[in-house]
Amino acid sequence: MVFGGNFNLKIYGTLQCKSGKRMKPKNRVFFKTIEQAKELGLRPCGHCLRTDYKIWKNGLI
Repeated sequence: MVFGGNFNLKIYGTLQCKSGKRMKPKNRVFFKTIEQAKELGLRPCGHCLRTDYKIWKNGLI
């Protein structure tokens, strides 16, 4: 699976996500693994990766 992200907003998610499809092309980055996105400091999308997002959010609060 390939993941996409918004480098300015520091968010990554699936390529089928409605939120991801709306992002500006100049802000898009692509990853083969979630680990690559995490290494760059991006967080999971709250829409398409809801479970991962909740884990991420609970880890910060």
